[in-house]
Amino acid sequence: MATPASNTAENNGNGRRRKRLLIGLTVVVLLAGLAYGLYWYFVARHYEDTDDAYVAGNLVEITPQISGTVVEIHADNTDFVRAGELLVKLDPSDARVALERAEAQLGQAVREVRGLYANNASLEAAVALREADVVKAESEVDRARQDLARRQSLAHSGAVSTEELNHARTALASAQSALAAARAAVAAAREQLAANRALTDNTSVADHPNVQRAAAQVREAYLALTRTELPAPVSGFVARRSVQVGSRVQPGTPLMDVVPLDQVWVEANFKESQLRGMRIGQPVTLTADMYGGKVTYHGTVDGLGAGTGSAFSLLPPQNATGNWIKIVQRLPVRIALDPKQLDAHPLRVGLSMNVRVDISKQSGQTLSEATRKGPVASTAVFNNDSKGADEIVSRIIAQNLGGSGAPNAPSSAAAPAAPRAGEPKPAAVAARPAGRV
Repeated sequence: MATPASNTAENNGNGRRRKRLLIGLTVVVLLAGLAYGLYWYFVARHYEDTDDAYVAGNLVEITPQISGTVVEIHADNTDFVRAGELLVKLDPSDARVALERAEAQLGQAVREVRGLYANNASLEAAVALREADVVKAESEVDRARQDLARRQSLAHSGAVSTEELNHARTALASAQSALAAARAAVAAAREQLAANRALTDNTSVADHPNVQRAAAQVREAYLALTRTELPAPVSGFVARRSVQVGSRVQPGTPLMDVVPLDQVWVEANFKESQLRGMRIGQPVTLTADMYGGKVTYHGTVDGLGAGTGSAFSLLPPQNATGNWIKIVQRLPVRIALDPKQLDAHPLRVGLSMNVRVDISKQSGQTLSEATRKGPVASTAVFNNDSKGADEIVSRIIAQNLGGSGAPNAPSSAAAPAAPRAGEPKPAAVAARPAGRV
C-alpha cells in the first residue's frame, strides 16, 4: 500500500511532466506561428490564389449571309479546319440566274449609252441643218423685202398695180414667218443636243451612271453567288454543328462554330478583397485539372474586368431592400497564356484552372489606358469576293462596246479574262494575322 509521501512525489512528477509538455507545446505553437508569419511576410502576402477560373475562347459562329437550301456540309464536330476551307454550301441555282440577268442588263445599259453618244453626232448635224435653214430663210426675207421696196417705189408712177404690191407684202410676211419657224427649229434642235450632251458630258461609256448602276447589280449578284459557299473565317476546331443537309436557312442562322484553341485565355474570378494589389502585367502560374500539377502554365494579367459578374447578369441584384445581406463580389481577371505552352498542352474552352498571381510587382496599371492600334480579330478569306465581279464587269463592257467611237472606250483585247456566270471561283485561302479572334 502506497504511503502519502509516495503519492505526493508521484503527483509532483506528473505535474512537472505536464508543465514541460505544455511549455513544449506552447513553444511549438509559437514557432509555428512565427514560421507562418515569416512565410506570410516574405512569400504568401505576395500571391493571390483562386480556383474559380475557367478557360475562355472565341466561338466563331458560322452564319449565312443569304437565304438558301443546304446541299453540302464539309465539316463535323471535332474536325480541324483551316481558314478558307469550305464548311457549308448552299444551292447556287437562284444566284446563278440572278447573275446572268444582271449581266444581260449591264450589256443592255452599255449599248443604250453607246446610243447616247451616237445621238450627239446626229443632233449636231440636225442643228447645222436647221441653222442652214435659218440662213436660207433670212435670204428669202431680204429678197422679199427688196422686192416689196422696189414695187412700192414704182407704185407712185402707176407702173405696179395694187394687186402686185399686195402680193409682195404677202410674200414678205410669209418669208418672215418661215424665218421665225426656222429659228424656233434651231432652238429646239439645240435644246435636244444640250439635253443629250448632259447625259454624256465629262464621262465615258464605262463610267456612265447608267452603266455603273448596272455594274453594281452585277457585283451584287456575283457576291450573292459567292456567298452560297461558307468558308471557315479562322483555323480551329468545329463545335456545335446544328445544320443538316436540305435545311432551308435564313441570313444569320447559326450553323456551327469554329473554336481557335491556339488563342484561348483564362478568366479568373477573384474576390474584391484580393484585387487591392493586382496590376496588369503581373506574372501568373496556372494548373489545369485536366493535366494536374505535372503541367504548369505561365501567363500574365492581361486586364481586369470593368464590373463584377453580378453587375452584368441578366437580372442585376437590387440591394435597396430591407433584407440586405452583404455578399463578397468577384471580378473577372483576364489572363493571357503562353502560345508555346498551349501548343504543347492544348486546353479546351470551359476547363477549370487553378490560378496564382504574383502581386509583388506593383508598377503596372489597374485599368488599361492604351488603345488598340489594330483589330482584335481579322480574317482575309473574304478579301477577293469582289475581284471576280470586277473582271466580269470589264469583260461585258468590252464585249458590248464593239467599234463605237465613244470617248475613253476600253478595248476588248484589254479586258481581263473572267469566269462566266455560275463557274466556281477559286477558294480564297489566306493566312490569318496573329491575334485573338
